[in-house]
Amino acid sequence: MAARLDAGLRWDREALLASPWFAAVHHLLARLPRERFPSLDDLNALARERGVRTGGDAPLTFVPVAALGKGLDSQYEVRVFRTGEVPTRTDGWHDLFNALVWLAFPRTKATLNRIHHDELVRRWGAQQRGTARDVLTLFDEGGVVVACAAPALARCLEDFQWKELFWTRRQEATEAMRFFVFGHAILEKSLAPYKGVTAKALVIDVAHEALALPPAALVALLDARAAEHFARPGALESTRAFQPLPVLGIPGWTWENEDPAYYDDENVFRSGRTRGRTPQR
Repeated sequence: MAARLDAGLRWDREALLASPWFAAVHHLLARLPRERFPSLDDLNALARERGVRTGGDAPLTFVPVAALGKGLDSQYEVRVFRTGEVPTRTDGWHDLFNALVWLAFPRTKATLNRIHHDELVRRWGAQQRGTARDVLTLFDEGGVVVACAAPALARCLEDFQWKELFWTRRQEATEAMRFFVFGHAILEKSLAPYKGVTAKALVIDVAHEALALPPAALVALLDARAAEHFARPGALESTRAFQPLPVLGIPGWTWENEDPAYYDDENVFRSGRTRGRTPQR
């Protein structure tokens, strides 16, 4: 069951480790200091150890935030791509969570960084960001990677059948699905969670055997698969590419959803569009 973090934003590593919101980065959190907020040195040591590189194949380094200029080279994603430097506030949860996602999903983050860079270069001077960058930003900030070993459950998710998925088929969903937060803005919402928190889900079909992997190994597998997804032609054509997912509907993410009436709140568990899905194999 999720542990509620201190609303005053006090560093509490053990509460983070106990929370299902942080399953994807659990193995990294366990390497961070227990008694104080992580420093850039702490994060950079993990980045070097894991050999993390940006979309431009530069070694990743978390650096203090400085004022950016107005030219192409000074744009955030361009700077990350070309120099490896990720501007990171030393006392901010948002930037800490971004760093942890880089460490947990290095291939996917590098792919997103490369596409951002290429789109910025291609569209430099245009007044609009373009759909591709909008799609990337939606997932980068608000994404959840869902490993699913049961196609019927994936269809429930696609069809907004929340009560069917998370209550009627609760045991099956618990056994055949895993939910890993990718978006650092979603991780930040865990500090003060509310029922309406909704993520953008990328559903990846996996074999049942994959779900038995240690969580860090499963995350590495999903990282490779998600990176492949975003590199495919057509993956970034629409901001409706992802499935909305009310995260506190996931079994075990709040004690409140142990009551079936929890899923009757239509302000959160809305009916919505239905569409076919191309499985991520």
